[in-house]
Amino acid sequence: VVCPSDYMIRKMIDNDLLSEINYDHIPNAKEHIGSQDFEQSREFDPENAYSIPYCWGTVGILYNKTMVDEPVDSWDILWDEKYADNILMQDSVRDAFMVALKRDGASMNSLDEAKDALIAQKPLVQAYVIDQVRDKMIGGEAALGVIYSGEAIYTQRENPDLEYVIPKEGTNVWIDSWVIPKNAPNRENAEKFIDYMCRPEIALKNFQYITYSTPNEGARELIEDEDIKNSPIAFPDLSQYENLETFSYLGEEGDALYSELWKEVKSE
Repeated sequence: VVCPSDYMIRKMIDNDLLSEINYDHIPNAKEHIGSQDFEQSREFDPENAYSIPYCWGTVGILYNKTMVDEPVDSWDILWDEKYADNILMQDSVRDAFMVALKRDGASMNSLDEAKDALIAQKPLVQAYVIDQVRDKMIGGEAALGVIYSGEAIYTQRENPDLEYVIPKEGTNVWIDSWVIPKNAPNRENAEKFIDYMCRPEIALKNFQYITYSTPNEGARELIEDEDIKNSPIAFPDLSQYENLETFSYLGEEGDALYSELWKEVKSE
């Protein structure tokens, strides 16, 4: 069993690496995995023929209300000199470029040049981080950070001064999914494992531990904390936002171009 993200699933499908899902062998997925929020998955796997959503979320801005005294609703604030050395960016080429492209009104799956915008922003950035954004924001070491929604839920538990927003220009809706490689030597066990993970009570325990949104409607019904069950961070109504996208696989040339551009940003 493998658990890749959206665009990587498309790449694996294109390279004929995945088996089609037999939902008759995974009845809990058939019964409990909702479709309400996953129109985006149709872009990389029509009809979820090769993948079963495992967890999902958005990317947004986490900010400290004691350090930011203005409304936060745009990616623009991450270019505000007032917050120099108080901004955390994701150390991830696609996520960093997503922020810059969305800020300029472009698709995050385009190859438009956002390099100059990121280079212009760089003197304001305290650090390019991945998991550390969580700890730094909890500790009050930065005012603003680009973060995944699941991490935002955890940080708010630890520091009530933190707030999460999806900027008005739109963002990435990501989906991690279970897939079974074509060369899997134990397909039957792979199906049993995925079916086990899709049992509502198991999916609930998993959600409570990782804090990333579950697509398992049965698990969501079992959530006892009403604030979490109806959390706009954990379970946002995506119809209320514009310009939401899921990463597409851009081909080897696209990957190579982004890698080169990211090197140029980091080396400036």
